[in-house]
Amino acid sequence: MRRLTSVELMLLTVITLWSLNLTVTRTILTHGFQPLSYSTVRYGLAAAVFVAIVVVAERTLRVGRADLPIVLAAVVALWLNQIGFVYALKATSASVVALILGATPIFAALIGLAMRSERLRQRFWVAAAISFAGVGLVALGSSGEIRGDLGGVLLGILTAATWAAYSTAVTPLMRRYSPYRISAVVLSAAWVLIAITGSAQTRAQDWSLGADVWALLAFATLGPLVVTNVLWFRSLDRIGPSRATLAANLQPFVAAVFAVVLLSERLSAPQVAGGALIAAGILLARRRRPPVPVE
Repeated sequence: MRRLTSVELMLLTVITLWSLNLTVTRTILTHGFQPLSYSTVRYGLAAAVFVAIVVVAERTLRVGRADLPIVLAAVVALWLNQIGFVYALKATSASVVALILGATPIFAALIGLAMRSERLRQRFWVAAAISFAGVGLVALGSSGEIRGDLGGVLLGILTAATWAAYSTAVTPLMRRYSPYRISAVVLSAAWVLIAITGSAQTRAQDWSLGADVWALLAFATLGPLVVTNVLWFRSLDRIGPSRATLAANLQPFVAAVFAVVLLSERLSAPQVAGGALIAAGILLARRRRPPVPVE
């Protein structure tokens, strides 16, 4: 059998960590951590790590004045993304959120069309219709607990859309700055907004959560936020975004499997069919997804 290349190993690690993050975050949020308190602590730690890396390696966090509007757009998108992410996982299962996130490339394409940065062929619109039909089936399959799960589905859609917006916003910055500097600046500024938004929850948070929860928080910060960024950008440098994102498109479905196995979650038949339609739409579209993964 052929041995895996270093790039394949890096991508496999990234996909595994991203996939586990949904299950880990769902576990943390159901064991005492309030959603915005969790995001405040997690993003604060991750931002500190990236700032330290950039200060040591590049000795500056400076971003040009002309790029500040782009940075601001990325910060707002990431802030909204994290609110949607934690509340989606609080409201519904990790497996459902994972399937919905499979539609992220479709949102990215629609944003690109709105910004006139790309032209879309008829095949894309067919693919978009298929993927959004899949999202509809995932929502339909949540009807057993319509209030909580449907709210979680809507928040999952918000998470996918804002992640696409964030990725689209930071793509031009990658031509002028290292991914580490982008992460340090954007994560730090987004953390400020998250901390302000979650200040009430953070003040009321009971911090006696147990060693297991704190260990999972450390994993969620260092693994899916810090390590994946390093490995992902190295993979992009080696093989380019088009090939790398083909592998990354597997992540939502691997994440759904992890959630079903580790959390004993159940996917209804409509949800499984919806996940299959989302995957079919992505394969049909076969477009590149903007490459800046921070969850």
